[in-house]
Amino acid sequence: MPLKTEKELSEGQRALWLKTLAAMELRNFGYAISLLQGILKQEPQFLTGRQLLRRAEIAKQKAGKRSFFNISTAPIAVMKAQREIKKAPARAIEMIEKILEDEPFNRQANLALKEAAVAAGWPEIGVFALQTLLEENPRDVKLLRELGQLYHQTGQSEQEVEVYSKITEIDPLDANALRLSKDASARASMSSGGWAQAESYRELIKDKDAAVSLEQQGRMHLAGDALDQQIAELEARQKSEPRNVDLARKLGGLFEQKDDVESAIKWYEAALGLSGTGDAGLTRKVSDLKMRAAEREIAQHEEFLAAHNKDDAARTKKSEELAAAKRKRAEMLIDDAKKRMDRNPTDLQLRFELGEQLVHAERFREAVPELQRARQNPNARLKAMNLLGVCYRELGMLDLAMKQFEDAAKEIMTMDGMKKEIVYNLGVVYEKMGEREKSLTCMKQIYEADYGYKDVAERVEKSYR
Repeated sequence: MPLKTEKELSEGQRALWLKTLAAMELRNFGYAISLLQGILKQEPQFLTGRQLLRRAEIAKQKAGKRSFFNISTAPIAVMKAQREIKKAPARAIEMIEKILEDEPFNRQANLALKEAAVAAGWPEIGVFALQTLLEENPRDVKLLRELGQLYHQTGQSEQEVEVYSKITEIDPLDANALRLSKDASARASMSSGGWAQAESYRELIKDKDAAVSLEQQGRMHLAGDALDQQIAELEARQKSEPRNVDLARKLGGLFEQKDDVESAIKWYEAALGLSGTGDAGLTRKVSDLKMRAAEREIAQHEEFLAAHNKDDAARTKKSEELAAAKRKRAEMLIDDAKKRMDRNPTDLQLRFELGEQLVHAERFREAVPELQRARQNPNARLKAMNLLGVCYRELGMLDLAMKQFEDAAKEIMTMDGMKKEIVYNLGVVYEKMGEREKSLTCMKQIYEADYGYKDVAERVEKSYR
């Protein structure tokens, strides 16, 4: 069953939604929660509304005073909701949301929400429930596995690849996660390339002997002379079979083994052109290799500059080349972010990532509309507000920048890494506005928590001299 978007809300629901956004800006979280619960009761499939509801609940929890004598009734309430899942999953979701209003990160409630959402036929809400828990602990491998399984059940192979890649980053020795990642990547390629309709990949190759040969080659990890020999043999075959997608793909893989990135990109792009279907696996491979080439070029320039401190023509030229390489990398990241957003235009996380890359490329005016929309994503809200403040600051709109940073800082109670960055940026804006006392107050807040953060110590201690 498809999710509902903001555009699909009725006129009355849209009016409530606009009131909700205004309440969030005014930090009236209780009112925002009440409005959102009303909207979701009518439109439980409105995922963006549910995401904003959770952000409002989290902000309200952080702003409220904690009592050590409160006893949570969530376990009993979760048990009652779980009894409703099989016969009335939508009703169970309503019951669970009441629990999450006071305890948005409650593990059992979120897991029950995932179970109920799947039972109701709304797996995207189940994904959101797991993502909420991962926001608090992004290295929880057990939750990541559940998220990967849910993506697998819903056929979202690309997202499944990303989840299992995170698991292998946490535990490089996790062979099962590595295998599942490869399987998901293969499914992504098959679904985009039309392979799923064939009984096996051999049916896609007219020459069955060639298919067997390719299968055998795929089991080997070659090196040295054996690798060069295999490349030569396949290049010879490719000349007689220039339309063979698998030969081009295999040559890309062999050149990648050889660490000849440019040749690997050439052959993968050739395979992509021959497939004519926008193969997701090949597209990702080309993008990754181009990024690797860009990173390698940047590293070479930086290594040269580190070894040559003398100001001369060679250093000047290399500095210009380094700047050009970084611009090229930024454009690649922006292009990749745009392509991903075009495929999923309603995904606010992807919109945030595009805005973030535009900021890194100093294209602040283009970043503003993307980050304004991304604020509606509970998982990216604070980061989007911070970057939006940076954009306003760089565009000379200091009053708007100040408001963004102040609002964002109020939503974070502890002086963590995110709040340090926001408060520091706020201090810089105050300084630009001539509000030196307010600027110093910001720096002192950070100084008390982290003496070594940026140039905070120098700024604070200088004020006492």
